[in-house]
Amino acid sequence: MSAHLLPLWMVLVPLAAAALLLSPRVRARADVLLVTVAFVEAALGCVIAASAPSGSSAWGYVNVDATARLFLAVVNLIFLGISVYVRNRVMSEETLRGVVGGFTASALVFLGATNAVIVSNHLLAAWLALEVSTLAITPAIVRQSLASRGAAWRYLLFSSVGLGLVLLGFVCLTRSLHLGSASSSLFLDDLARSGLASSNTWGKLGVALVLLGLGTKLGLAPMYSWLPETYDEAPPAVSALLGAIQWNGALVLLFRVIHVFRPAHAELITTQLVFMGAASMLVSTFSIIATRNLKRLVAYASINHAGVIAIGLGIGKLASYGLILYVVSNAFIKAILFLTAGKIKAHYGTKDTREISGLLKQLPYSGVFLMIGTFALLGFPPFGSFFGELLILSALVGSGRMVIFGLFCVLITMTFVATGRTVFPMIWGEPRGDRTWPRQTFLSATPKMVFLLALVVLGVYIPSVVNDLLLEVASSLERQ
Repeated sequence: MSAHLLPLWMVLVPLAAAALLLSPRVRARADVLLVTVAFVEAALGCVIAASAPSGSSAWGYVNVDATARLFLAVVNLIFLGISVYVRNRVMSEETLRGVVGGFTASALVFLGATNAVIVSNHLLAAWLALEVSTLAITPAIVRQSLASRGAAWRYLLFSSVGLGLVLLGFVCLTRSLHLGSASSSLFLDDLARSGLASSNTWGKLGVALVLLGLGTKLGLAPMYSWLPETYDEAPPAVSALLGAIQWNGALVLLFRVIHVFRPAHAELITTQLVFMGAASMLVSTFSIIATRNLKRLVAYASINHAGVIAIGLGIGKLASYGLILYVVSNAFIKAILFLTAGKIKAHYGTKDTREISGLLKQLPYSGVFLMIGTFALLGFPPFGSFFGELLILSALVGSGRMVIFGLFCVLITMTFVATGRTVFPMIWGEPRGDRTWPRQTFLSATPKMVFLLALVVLGVYIPSVVNDLLLEVASSLERQ
């Protein structure tokens, strides 16, 4: 198989596997198909990340640069872990076998579309793939409750509005290129090579709309309200798919836009992203203080992290390496915490943090993962999130943005206190009554252990091949 075709296979294999589910015999073993495809995709993602295929394929619509190589590996490894989690749940609860077929179909189409976003060399094609991933995952949000149906509709509504703004932004950018007497091609390599981005009014409006639209998809203020409800009401595996996979797909598209258009619109991009990031951190911090719902707490923390990433992305050059390290660490953190929150909810029958206590004694694996995941969430060493956040803070000081630096430190401190006050009694508190739980097996904990290992590696010792890839991605964001 040609190395240039591997990215295309990563899009086509999940879609073909989803089509196989039309057969009742295949659908009966949907969980096995899910894990098999996930394993193949993770292996292909790692091969692409390591072998660095270059050049475009599929008539120029598919291209793999350092950003695509990194995120193909990260996204597909996380998808494999989520798939193993789902397979273990189905094996332990036979009642889930009736619904796993529908989930598998949605998840496979979702994965293929997200991979297409990551490898797309065309802005409009990436937008279309992101829309397909949204439509594919929406049915998986729905459970039996009316609240989950409402959450699914609001997710679809906000996603449609956000992606509509992105499309309108692309129209304005095309108009800007045309007025600049340039080709209106939206192929990324053409735009990057020729420096066609224009700083006229249409260009500024287009960039502003794209940032606002993708910010909506990422859960950034001002249009973030869909995210806590959706992550809360969705099944744990779906919350992890949204938070650790689709979120990164949307972020890759934002990276592409910034790489191409920052030279002509540096001030606009910096101002808008820093403002949206600071506002997101502000609203999420006070929401974390108020909430007593475990999944919503993780969801608000996701908004907080999105704000940190937006600030780092807005600063640009000085923060780029720390930003990429933070982004990758954040993906593994969210996967660990959402899957752990699902396990806790399944056993206690509640997401109310005041009703949960003594996790280390009653659910030792879940207690350990919640504890370590919370430490990573709060930016403790030795995790990659700590060093990424430290580098972003250093960049704020280096760029002279002391007001944002001060606000950042205050909000991070408030988040630390509020999260610790809520989560730590759940972990170390005395159990409330004697409860007998089904034994937690080592196999069921394996996906989260792998995610945890990745977090530690990113904080303690990054292998040279991974570090080189992180540096290459960071350098692509430093284009001025």
